[in-house]
Amino acid sequence: MNKPKIQLHGIALVLSLLAGHALAAATPDELAKLGTSLTPLGAEKAGNADGSIPAWTGGLKPDAAPVTANGFLGDPYAGEQPLFTITAKNLDQYRARLSEGQLAMFQRYPDSYRMPVYTSHRSNAVPEAIYAAAKVSAQKTRLIPCGNGLEGFTDSRYYAFPIPHDGLEVVWNHITRYRGGNLRRLYVQAAPQVNGSYSLVNFEDEVAFPDKMPDLPADTAANALLYFKQQITAPARLAGNVLLVHDFLDQVKQPRMAWIYNAGQRRVRRAPQVAYDGPGTAADGLRTSDNFDMYNGAPDRYDWKLIGKKELYIPYNNFRLAAPTVKYADILKAGHTNPELARYELHRVWVVEATLKSGERNIYAKRRFYLDEDSWQIAMSDLYDGRGQLWRVGRAMLMPYYQREVPAYAFEELDDLIAGRYIVTGLSNEEKTFVQFDLKASPADFTPSALRSTGVR
Repeated sequence: MNKPKIQLHGIALVLSLLAGHALAAATPDELAKLGTSLTPLGAEKAGNADGSIPAWTGGLKPDAAPVTANGFLGDPYAGEQPLFTITAKNLDQYRARLSEGQLAMFQRYPDSYRMPVYTSHRSNAVPEAIYAAAKVSAQKTRLIPCGNGLEGFTDSRYYAFPIPHDGLEVVWNHITRYRGGNLRRLYVQAAPQVNGSYSLVNFEDEVAFPDKMPDLPADTAANALLYFKQQITAPARLAGNVLLVHDFLDQVKQPRMAWIYNAGQRRVRRAPQVAYDGPGTAADGLRTSDNFDMYNGAPDRYDWKLIGKKELYIPYNNFRLAAPTVKYADILKAGHTNPELARYELHRVWVVEATLKSGERNIYAKRRFYLDEDSWQIAMSDLYDGRGQLWRVGRAMLMPYYQREVPAYAFEELDDLIAGRYIVTGLSNEEKTFVQFDLKASPADFTPSALRSTGVR
């Protein structure tokens, strides 16, 4: 007799918990920590116990090193030498501060893989207006009940949860981090064969954000996250193909929209495959759409768990890897990129684990992300297949664009442990210019009809 009442009570309890989650935000006591014991973005301001991680004192200044006329950054730490180098032979000394993916790389490539570890510098900074926006986010932004979108975020636009309470909020910080506003970048992608031979694919990307598009209608801007356009400029067989993506805050209300212009066919078509584990552009099967930028898109297919914080050696301040004096051939080697050019430092990271929900589909059954506490960027990822086997290992070679106070990276790499191959995206060393900021963007530039003119060979 009472069973229906019990069921209704259970449903009501679930709904109340979901509503409570949706209404969760930073408490007054938590808010008071931003800018005091925590940095304005929510990292621990103090260093660690033994001083190997220093206190955050504001990050690099815009004049930290010379910048070339075409935007390439000098290295503020060019004179430093490694404190030590981790190899397969001394691995056990450092095991506690390495990820499972890093350990697997040493096992897969014992003779060639290594990690030069340098003095740690907390170099990341963003403009004061972005710090202010993050504090507004902490007060107002909430997950919608299913977690697959944000509400109350349009007053701030950056760093949705500087004081996160669960793994999903941590990942949303990566998705909503500051990228420097509207920008254009020229770069190459390479997927070397096992023997190290490779061909380059050249891209031109443009990205625009609703707060930097003054003629974007208010009702459209209210749910917009970003607009992205990617054109292939070489090789000739692919040149002229263009991808267009519209991403949204509430991805239940309005899922990602994507279109592709095929230069050979001279037609625009919808591209629902540009999401989740759909194939990455010109990636030779080595990355998915949601591997781009370490992770992007709707998080609804996974259950997210916050493991906690940990001190790990992660790629950091990799200015040398982005220097125009370093050639692509210097970086792209058999098995993995050249470790002699890389820089690792000890930093605190948030560890988040994503497990595929029952009934959902993705080639990665589990993903573990390691996010830099100062920038909220995913620095490393461990990706597991349906058998539970570690399959791919991701690395973003972090470096701030200090001249614009933008946390960023030199390139991102995804290593396939099974195939013995990898893919690198974002190399700009030999391009005419580095990242170009202050792109003037209009909604008309990011429409399907605009793809035809963009993609003319």
